[in-house]
Amino acid sequence: MKAAPEVFPMRDVEKRVPNDNALVVGEDNGTLLADGLSSSDMPYDVEAVRADFPILHRMVRGRPLVYLDTAASAQKPAQVIEAERSFYAEDYANIHRGLYFLSQRASERYEEARRKVAAFLNARHEHEIVFTRSATEAINLVAASFGEAYLKEGDEVLITGLEHHANIVPWQMLREKMGIVLKVAPINNAGEVPLEEFTRLLSPRTRLAAFAQVSNALGTVLPVAEMTRAAHAAGAKVLIDGTQSVVHMGTDVRALDCDFFVFSGHKLYGPTGIGVLYGKEALLDAMPPYQGGGDMIASVTFDKTTFAPLPAKFEAGTPAIAQAVALGAAIDYLTDLGLERIGAHEASLLDYATQRLSAIKLLTIVGTAAHKASVLSFILDGVHPHDIAHVLDSRGVAVRAGHHCAQPVMARFGVAATTRASFGLYNTSAEVDVLAEALERVEALFVR
Repeated sequence: MKAAPEVFPMRDVEKRVPNDNALVVGEDNGTLLADGLSSSDMPYDVEAVRADFPILHRMVRGRPLVYLDTAASAQKPAQVIEAERSFYAEDYANIHRGLYFLSQRASERYEEARRKVAAFLNARHEHEIVFTRSATEAINLVAASFGEAYLKEGDEVLITGLEHHANIVPWQMLREKMGIVLKVAPINNAGEVPLEEFTRLLSPRTRLAAFAQVSNALGTVLPVAEMTRAAHAAGAKVLIDGTQSVVHMGTDVRALDCDFFVFSGHKLYGPTGIGVLYGKEALLDAMPPYQGGGDMIASVTFDKTTFAPLPAKFEAGTPAIAQAVALGAAIDYLTDLGLERIGAHEASLLDYATQRLSAIKLLTIVGTAAHKASVLSFILDGVHPHDIAHVLDSRGVAVRAGHHCAQPVMARFGVAATTRASFGLYNTSAEVDVLAEALERVEALFVR
């Protein structure tokens, strides 16, 4: 990527936003360049990437920022910041409702973002993409709309022991409301979900299987293709929580054949306040609206309302227009870099960090699955994770300490919390060294 200007003048940054018309995405999730080479074939220049992220150039407590909390929320490149700024400065208006230029322009940019998401996921139709406030809201939408319309007392929803609270609580709420049965596929000592355990819990009463593709707490990569096939063979629909996976690997919802797929913009180097629900057209068509209001109707009288076609039926009220536009810019950014190259860089960081942290005598890594994304969750004997995080923060290192919205995972491993370092496309091996040295400092301070 091109280097960011030191003073960060916004109008200069706009010139660096990829030209939509120049992007041709291949199966390797890389951009086809003018010379015929894929971006996946180009060397990964992490320092050039870092130059695109203004916040990485700031000091924290007198030290250079080492941001290792990307699994919670990724930092934003200048291209994404500029996309949102320019929308407000140049094209802002409400969408779908005005005949004047700005409203038409805003509507075009909003729907262009939908097209980018559809291409990013390889959805069959653009109208299979519903913008939500977050992945959490997308799951709640499915629970409320699909769940209440198509599940009944005694029907089963199958999840796994690795799930984020966002993929647990909505189903518990549905259980309290409707009397469904919530079943949980167990995880083993490595933090994996054995396929045979998942398959064993499927039954003729299973109506939906909902599971993450990557664990936010441990980084475990689940065999979602096999799980989806098994669930479909049992007659169940499938929801995949791709919040932690879309940022690390290519996603093809048609190849996965999942019925629903969700993710959040802010973990994809995009803005907060925007999420995505992908759903197969036939399912979304058959599901009732999640909320009522403006823009989701075809006609309204005091006697009857008829609803708009997809995707408007599920997008009541004024949506997060600027955030959707910026999410489109984030997808452009990742596509330009190439997800294969990003994944290879992050895998190398994870290997190096695992090696460095494993050398710390009293440190134990929690979650040692054979297939992991770039997350390291750990405990240090005799030291509370919050104390670890405070000491690391004093050295400019940002990590997450707590239960990571995955309390059942913590209970499975007999801990109240862990410290989690999660790596993104902008992290370096030198930052891993800073983390390891800071943890050695923690060990020296607290352990006698």
